[in-house]
Amino acid sequence: MKNTLRNIFHSPKFVIGFIIFFGLLAFTLIYPFFVAADPLDMVGQGNFFKPGTYVSVQDTVDAKYYTLNIQAKSSNLGDHIEEKDKQDMRDWLLNYGEVSQEELDAADDNALVVLWLEHYDEKAKQKGLLASKKKAYVRLNKEIVKLASDADLIIAVENEDGELEESKSVDSKQYVNTKDIANQRKLVLGTDNFGRDVLTELVQATKVSLKIGLIAGTVATLIGLMLGLLSGYIGGLFDNIIIFITNLFTVIPSFVLLILITYSVGQNARGVTLIAAVIGLTSWTWTCRSVRSQVISLRNRDHVNLSKLSGHSMIRIVLTDILPYVASYVVMAFILQISSGILAEAQLSMLGLGPSTTSTATLGQMMNWATMYSAHLNGSWWAYFPVVLVITLIAFSLNLMNTGLDQVFNPQLRD
Repeated sequence: MKNTLRNIFHSPKFVIGFIIFFGLLAFTLIYPFFVAADPLDMVGQGNFFKPGTYVSVQDTVDAKYYTLNIQAKSSNLGDHIEEKDKQDMRDWLLNYGEVSQEELDAADDNALVVLWLEHYDEKAKQKGLLASKKKAYVRLNKEIVKLASDADLIIAVENEDGELEESKSVDSKQYVNTKDIANQRKLVLGTDNFGRDVLTELVQATKVSLKIGLIAGTVATLIGLMLGLLSGYIGGLFDNIIIFITNLFTVIPSFVLLILITYSVGQNARGVTLIAAVIGLTSWTWTCRSVRSQVISLRNRDHVNLSKLSGHSMIRIVLTDILPYVASYVVMAFILQISSGILAEAQLSMLGLGPSTTSTATLGQMMNWATMYSAHLNGSWWAYFPVVLVITLIAFSLNLMNTGLDQVFNPQLRD
């Protein structure tokens, strides 16, 4: 046993897959100790907030200020300008500001403001432009200059008469230490379409999907192993019946069968455990056929015949004289069944047939939500890309582990 384990952990592919898989598993187990928030808690009143650290604006205004010799520059001037005004700015720069179309196409909102401040001149020749439009451009320029200026921000409070009075002002050199702000939340992966913390939700979803894969893999492997052992050893009519049933499941695409079963049980009954069990019940066939072929080649070996002559029972012969010889293959089949179970759940959830639950999420459900709310179209990559990456890493690590085991146990693949 020690020798076998030593050989397994000397396989580079198995070790890499092992590290990736159990690293993900360890992260899902450790993360809740540091962030105990509900994974489905709606922390944002809106959808698809960008990743970053969010602090309370009220706390920032009331916090202690520190004056630093750093001149703050507004990085979002374009957010304060209406789209119509931006288009007017582009038209003026193109027609009267000697700015090329290529420069305008490459400029974002802030770069557009910079181009405007550099090139706009109310005294420039503006042939064909109405006087009212010229005045409109002058007013627009004053607003942009004001936005870009270093004017103090006035904070006003309501007095006893209901009128606003200046309380204090904040200039661009005043900063706040984030340690002074109690109400802040770091959203490493932003929020999803429901305003939920994507990272916390992703950790919980990974844990649930691994649970589904483990249950589905266990069910499929046990059914395939049991039927394969009995079919290969007993043979005859029993073998024909098992092969007939296996062929039926093989002819009908397992995913189509899976869709039909999950749809028929109804949305309210589709829990995590039920979905995992159904996946396992529809994916045991190839394990059964492979184990059966292995057993057929073993049942007439000398040590098996010796056990038969000794009067040992069929159960004992199967468990002690045949199963140890196929155990390595069963472990590899189990690993692949876990991977296929996770991928099957993701496919079902993308079709809206995944687990129906309000207390947790799965990787497939997160992909489904991101697709339904067009995260891939509006640039909200954090809502779907980390999910795709986790699914890829899980499948990749499990397949690497399987390949490493195959190289250890299969003499034809050894170097």
